[in-house]
Amino acid sequence: MVGVTVFGVDIGGSGIKGAPADLENGKLAEERVKVLTPQPSEPQAVAAAVREVVEQFDWQGPVGLTFPGVVVDGRTLTAANVDKSWIGTDAAGLFSEALGGRPVAVVNDADAAGVAEVRFGAGRDRGGVVLMLTLGTGIGSALFVDGNLVPNTELGHLELHGKDAEKHASSAAREKHELSWSQWAERLDDYFAMVEMLFSPQLIIIGGGVSRKADKFLPHLKPLRAEIVPARLQNDAGIIGAAMQAARLAAVG
Repeated sequence: MVGVTVFGVDIGGSGIKGAPADLENGKLAEERVKVLTPQPSEPQAVAAAVREVVEQFDWQGPVGLTFPGVVVDGRTLTAANVDKSWIGTDAAGLFSEALGGRPVAVVNDADAAGVAEVRFGAGRDRGGVVLMLTLGTGIGSALFVDGNLVPNTELGHLELHGKDAEKHASSAAREKHELSWSQWAERLDDYFAMVEMLFSPQLIIIGGGVSRKADKFLPHLKPLRAEIVPARLQNDAGIIGAAMQAARLAAVG
């Protein structure tokens, strides 16, 4: 990927942000543009918002996009934090059409962030089991074994206290219930203990926008066997990972 710049778009439950990414150095090549995710977040409305982001740049090449749900062969199979009409949608075809026929790659949002973080960030050169958890509107997860991704794990939907874990421990849950950082850390303790029991990771990387405030909650967490660190790429990881996926698509094509 030396000298490669590719456009990435990170689609979230509340915002859609994009920029060209420098895949030699693992950083954004230009300042990102962000728009609000349409409500309701139906496919055509989201595709139009993605086009609005891309059109802010003089970009004609392939585009990588993240999606907050399971993605297999460009088709979205779940939609926990966006409109349910996404289930079964040919997202790759939809976005390609919206972007004038450009080649597009669509990947799970946490998987994209994790791929970028393992290549360029806190997971670089780390072997064994590495788990990235993105704490935002929900909880996304990316699981790696010796640097190889196990896609679409969606560990935010594990059951915790009788509900989806992300309803209990996401950043959105912290805001909704007006939890202090230490109170939220107690909820994270429950969740992290569960994923450690199930997967025995050597490293847990905390991503999402809240990773910028890691010093407010990481010190309150109970120790685990796993090392817990904030993402180095912070909230740019999804854009960079999406661009990496588009670069692979272009190379194959």
